[in-house]
Amino acid sequence: MKQLSNREKEILNLIISGNSTAKISDLLCISKRTVDAHRRNIISKTGVRSQIGFYKYAIANNLINSETNINN
Repeated sequence: MKQLSNREKEILNLIISGNSTAKISDLLCISKRTVDAHRRNIISKTGVRSQIGFYKYAIANNLINSETNINN
């Protein structure tokens, strides 16, 4: 399994926090297309496609940081 880049980990944490592509784009000052590209890379590397799948993957791989808020 390929390892996620730091940016992909950051995007993953924002996804599992319930942020939309548009919100992630605004927070990171990148385009929505770039967010979508990172999401595709995460899917390709992990094989996970759903929100709950992303969350389970993050837990299993200790990728959830202390700032992750899943109660949005």
